[in-house]
Amino acid sequence: MKKRLVGLLAGVLMCIPTWAAVDLNSATRSELEAVKGIGPAKARAIVEYRRKHGPFRNVEALVEVKGFGKASVARLKGVLTVRAVTGKTAGKQ
Repeated sequence: MKKRLVGLLAGVLMCIPTWAAVDLNSATRSELEAVKGIGPAKARAIVEYRRKHGPFRNVEALVEVKGFGKASVARLKGVLTVRAVTGKTAGKQ
């Protein structure tokens, strides 16, 4: 009975989607658009900003992108992330 219960629980847990923050430095436009609060125009602006200015140092730097203010960045802070910028990813667009 315990084995069956453990197996059932494991199966249920595997079906639950995992949540992961979207990385501003590596996300594609479509990945950014999937975030609530970021539409096609804002996603395009993020990618364009990243192309022109390089990788984001932190999520708060998103206020430099047209269409984002402090309030919108504060709302998005829980679903966006910026992974550490290394030599390999610093020039990557």
